[in-house]
Amino acid sequence: MHPKQKQRYRIKSIMPSITLNNNRQLHYQDQGQGFPVVFGHSYLWDHRMWAPQVAALKKSFRCIVPDLWGHGCSDPLEEDEEISIERLADDYLEFTEKLELKQYALVGLSVGGMWGIQLALKQPKAVRALVVMDSFVGAEPEESRQHYFGMLEMIAQLGSVPPPLAEQIAPIFFSPLTMAERPAMVAAFRETLLAIPPANIPTIVAMGRGIFARNDLMARLCQLQVPTLFMAGKDDLPRPPHEAEQMAAATPGSLLELIADAGHVANLEQPEIVSQEIAAFLDRTL
Repeated sequence: MHPKQKQRYRIKSIMPSITLNNNRQLHYQDQGQGFPVVFGHSYLWDHRMWAPQVAALKKSFRCIVPDLWGHGCSDPLEEDEEISIERLADDYLEFTEKLELKQYALVGLSVGGMWGIQLALKQPKAVRALVVMDSFVGAEPEESRQHYFGMLEMIAQLGSVPPPLAEQIAPIFFSPLTMAERPAMVAAFRETLLAIPPANIPTIVAMGRGIFARNDLMARLCQLQVPTLFMAGKDDLPRPPHEAEQMAAATPGSLLELIADAGHVANLEQPEIVSQEIAAFLDRTL
């Protein structure tokens, strides 16, 4: 067994899991006590992405961080299985029901924000607060959609993320400041891309296609009945700040915070600021 596979198994062995109706194991982290907060991580990351926020919030909140299918420790899908944002919202609805969460807050980044908004629309009485970071529920612009689909096709054909493509993908997630001053963070992420198990590649590809071919949900933001905070890194390339501004303008009573010197993973690039903003919002709302 490859050393990196052994490490993944050790992580998996200490994380609880829930079997959903497709008979697959969804693994999650569950730390702290208090009002439940469910976190949704970014595509190509896993529950560990939220480590700074869990460390900051677990003294006051129960922090629950599930892994996406085929990410982290959660099971992959069948090779020909399709995925969509709507399907993810349904899966996480079942997840919260099996955990018997009657009410909870949602904090989602990127695809975590996409399914988070879907879930808040489905269950407005259960979701008491919503934080959406570096995300967008409008349709993917055609140019970037075709670009990402080309990357996914290469990954599907090769059965892995090749090193040259990992070199292209990694900078998409980070601000210029992070790239210059925190190269170890960028390198660590690049290594996780190269270490994706072959068995998970079809799920990674299907997930990407579902994300970038998502339906436009902008017209439904006016229906959100939950206090909502939109956050975005000012240097976010895939989800530029103007998209967060559009969503905030379309969502009654919402708040907007732009994070300086942060890109697509603003919570990792500026962890203290992001943790403070989330904690303050949850304290005011809950």
